[in-house]
Amino acid sequence: MRPDASAGGAVPTLSGAEIVALTPGLADVADITPIDWGLVPASHLTFDQLLDLGRVLEESLARDEIVGAVVVQGTDTIEESSFAFDLLLRSDKPVIVTGAMRNASEPGYDGPRNLTDAVRCAATAELSGMGTLVVLNGLIIAADQAAKTHTTDFGTFQPRNGEAVGEVSGDAVRVLARRGPRPRLPVVPSTAKEPVHLITVTTGMDGTLPRLLRPTRPAGVVFAATGAGNTHPDVLAAGRELMADGVVVCLTTRCWRGTVAPAYAFPGGGAQWRRSGAIRSGLDGPKCRVALALGVAAGLGDAELRWILRAVEE
Repeated sequence: MRPDASAGGAVPTLSGAEIVALTPGLADVADITPIDWGLVPASHLTFDQLLDLGRVLEESLARDEIVGAVVVQGTDTIEESSFAFDLLLRSDKPVIVTGAMRNASEPGYDGPRNLTDAVRCAATAELSGMGTLVVLNGLIIAADQAAKTHTTDFGTFQPRNGEAVGEVSGDAVRVLARRGPRPRLPVVPSTAKEPVHLITVTTGMDGTLPRLLRPTRPAGVVFAATGAGNTHPDVLAAGRELMADGVVVCLTTRCWRGTVAPAYAFPGGGAQWRRSGAIRSGLDGPKCRVALALGVAAGLGDAELRWILRAVEE
């Protein structure tokens, strides 16, 4: 992006070739083939657009001369788009999602460094089979763990579990941890199943909001609960009513780190949610929503949905 005086702020402007031209020394790292998919702000991206991007990536990665791919996008929704690609893509070639925390006209523009690091990672054979990865500020983070933790800091992207896949230092890509078996959709849907709603549970919230969704029969509802998965009892009651209507309900935590657990048995506590039939997920709220929208559209059954949602089964 670059500033537009008439608009009053930065707007998408640069083509792929222009971004490459702003990155000195990139040609010494790899031969680059820019693909201009569109100038879309990250906050505007839809599931259908992510599915289309997935098809472009899959077709490109199928070419023998292509060793990896880099997706350059706004950082607002890297958490969701990278995870969507992680579920969708079949190729084992490295796929790296990156962006910049400053626009291309600001002092300290971090785009060139992040792009160079991302290209190094995409060309690193040791990252093959690791799925989609997020690379910014020298960190390599698995897509299912990537979390944006600050609105403007260069080091905003961090792994939720505290463990990065690796790091880029100068010319060197260091792999620190291998990703374990990761779920991929057995069928790539032609479109996502919507609406899937994400509700963050807060102090004083009852079941009014989720009950307003019942007449629309959403495909799914994700509750980002307090602590280890606790809510007001009326929120749980509303969740049960949605499940009785055939809506897939997922419970996660609104906390940045950790996961849900059946630690508390008071009304609305995590132990009661466990008995409710809701899928209790180890993913964060936005990623739960991605997994539900794509998984339900792919026709997954309960066991498969639980797999891609990293269901917590204790």
